[in-house]
Amino acid sequence: MLNLRLPSLAVLLVLAGNAFAPAATPAVRTHPVKGANLTGIDLSAMDRTLAPGDDFYGFANGAWAQRTVIPADRGSYGLGTEVNERTNQRIADLIKNVATGKTKPSVEATKIRDFYSSFMDEAGIETRGLKVLQPALERIVRISNRKELSQILGDSLRADVDVLNATNLTTRNLLGLWVAQDLNDPSRYVPFLVQGGLSLPDRDFYLSPAPSMETIRAKYLTHIATVLKLAKISDPEGKAARIFQLERRMAEAHSSRSETGDVKKGNNPWTRADFDTKAPGLDWETYFTAAGLKGQKNFVVWQPNALIGLSALAGSESVDTWKDYLTFMALDKHASVLPRAFAEESFAFYGQAMQGVPQQRARAKRGIDATSDALGEIVGKLYVQHHFPAADKARVQAMVTNILKAFERRIEGLEWMAATTKAKAKAKLAVMKVGVGYPDKWVDYSKLAIDAKDIIGNLERIERFETARNLRKLGSPIDRSEWVMTPQVVNAVNLPALNAMNFPAGMLQPPYFDPQQPEAMNYGAIGAIIGHEVSHSFDDQGALFDSTGKLNNWWTPEDMAHFQASAAKLVTQYNGYHPLPDVPVNGQLTLGENIADVAGLAVSLDAFHLSLKKGAAPKVQGFSGDQQFFLSYAQSWREKTRELVLRQQLLTDGHTPAEYRTYTVRNLDAWYEAFSVKPGQKLHLEPKDRVRIW
Repeated sequence: MLNLRLPSLAVLLVLAGNAFAPAATPAVRTHPVKGANLTGIDLSAMDRTLAPGDDFYGFANGAWAQRTVIPADRGSYGLGTEVNERTNQRIADLIKNVATGKTKPSVEATKIRDFYSSFMDEAGIETRGLKVLQPALERIVRISNRKELSQILGDSLRADVDVLNATNLTTRNLLGLWVAQDLNDPSRYVPFLVQGGLSLPDRDFYLSPAPSMETIRAKYLTHIATVLKLAKISDPEGKAARIFQLERRMAEAHSSRSETGDVKKGNNPWTRADFDTKAPGLDWETYFTAAGLKGQKNFVVWQPNALIGLSALAGSESVDTWKDYLTFMALDKHASVLPRAFAEESFAFYGQAMQGVPQQRARAKRGIDATSDALGEIVGKLYVQHHFPAADKARVQAMVTNILKAFERRIEGLEWMAATTKAKAKAKLAVMKVGVGYPDKWVDYSKLAIDAKDIIGNLERIERFETARNLRKLGSPIDRSEWVMTPQVVNAVNLPALNAMNFPAGMLQPPYFDPQQPEAMNYGAIGAIIGHEVSHSFDDQGALFDSTGKLNNWWTPEDMAHFQASAAKLVTQYNGYHPLPDVPVNGQLTLGENIADVAGLAVSLDAFHLSLKKGAAPKVQGFSGDQQFFLSYAQSWREKTRELVLRQQLLTDGHTPAEYRTYTVRNLDAWYEAFSVKPGQKLHLEPKDRVRIW
């Protein structure tokens, strides 16, 4: 589900892109883009019966919200979804052109064709049944002791952690891995290990006494049994109960979302010997050998209590229960590419029961997503050749330059910050790396084998390829040109440990960015996103890193105390929002994103004013420049979300729901002036209550 919940500090540790690589083949922009609003503010979306000071989101998006129905195959729908669908259609056309020979297929492009074909081979998938999984299932059946269990668990370690979500560093394997820059020594790579093993989104889904959670647990138990029945495994109900209880015990060991998002709590260097003494249970020598980490001396354990608890379970729980658990995981993980009965059961639970989505997306659309995810930079290279002209890249880079200049001026103008802290903040800003559009060096997929008739084998080979690619970094020089997003993704990311950002080409299209629309609108939409990502280097977690990417306090005690006091005011402000009557926004969980929203919007407004060079912005569609800016910002966050999805987001996501991100404007004086917002109106904040952090 795309919600443009822009990633937080989590990608703390992954390497950044370089902003200045030329495209392999220049793209040519063609207008109009179907579905894009190229004329500026979407007047048809607005509800002008509402006062901006009472309901700014409704003023900007009310008519759109009234007429928009979430599609049956979606958990939410908004501007980000529309842009993502347009991008996916472009990708589908590229794949179709390769498959039909309209585009002469390169060796890389044939991998796209063959992977997509393997996903779409429904008849073959049905005929083969579970045959393709049989070797893996039989290997699980042969486990007879804890050494063999440790070997299987180690062999399953993958570089599959969702590092784009700071509060959700987890995996369905027992542990997750990513390889990145050491927080204490930025000159070297280390492997980071994180908690895993759960199928439900978070520990609370196993442990919370809330009736809604009890309902989900009951449905999950039924789902486990159903999957085992489909595989003709004996005693499915009894095994399902034991599998669920094992996962519940794992959940009891897991760290919370807030703890996981705290970099100081996550930075736990362990030596290889520490695992044997601190976390008994797993046969660690066997585990690390199977994982490809034999001989590795240094690690970072992001959630040490979770790793200790999970290792203890590996040593205490019945080997037979572990075998049942691993069997279910192998089946459930691959359900979408197993015979239809498995795929339908998977959607019935994860789509309908968990998210309230009535209808599964068409297989062709799912195939496009799967191909784009699996072969990201091959697809991305084709995408930028056709859909991201050099002129667009240059225009965005100019906006970035203005935003960085505006941020520097904001730092210089902070009355509360000491000169020494200002100097270090500006030094950090001066060396920030910004990648626009695509990386300057592409991943080499030449050794990756793709079979047009073997989707499960393809997925397994891709997982192992990515894991091996990450493990090869160990002992190598830091490569600061690497991206963590693919060029076709409609999103953006900040990497505080690298002091760097990625702005993929997929994000840099109308209506977020359009060189044909007024500057006010570009700064209100994509400019606010750029400002948001810049600000992540200075949010509650990003501010802990110095200009080299080292976890190092560069603040005076007085300055840090002021910063934390302002952050606490923002926590209180967002705690007051109730998207659902019984579930408020968690201001602490979402703090980093909210700081980035407030600072990013303010700095983008300053940058827009800088771009005017002391002139005045022309009125467009009856709106002043500042009104265009704020309306573009509000319309960029229009979204409707199903209740079950929203509940899950409020509990597990570090991003505030879209409507409430619009309310960031309450903290900017210029918004009050632009729309004549007065005391007594619902969104009005007294000047002393407006949060100004940067």
